[in-house]
Amino acid sequence: MKPARFHPKARDSIRKFPEDVRKAIGKAILDLQAGHSLTLPLARPMPSVGSGVDEIRVRDASGAYRVFYLCKLARGILVFHAFVKKTQTTPHREIEVAAKRLKEMFNEEG
Repeated sequence: MKPARFHPKARDSIRKFPEDVRKAIGKAILDLQAGHSLTLPLARPMPSVGSGVDEIRVRDASGAYRVFYLCKLARGILVFHAFVKKTQTTPHREIEVAAKRLKEMFNEEG
């Protein structure tokens, strides 16, 4: 099973999501760790953030939630950004924050 590494701010954001959303995200990440691929409608590629980046997409009565991850690495899965989506398209600011956090995680690993 591949390890999953979380950016601290992504972990904090996910902890604030409703319980049913957290459970759905947790199951999706567990599936990724077991080597399964996620597809629409649960996940989709996010090349605007970076090569190989995907997003987990969960919706409930309170809104839409997104978690950006990268799993095409031998060392495991990087979960680096999570947010509540309030518009039809992903806000440019969220893409910029995600790219910055992904870079931070790569720099930590040296």
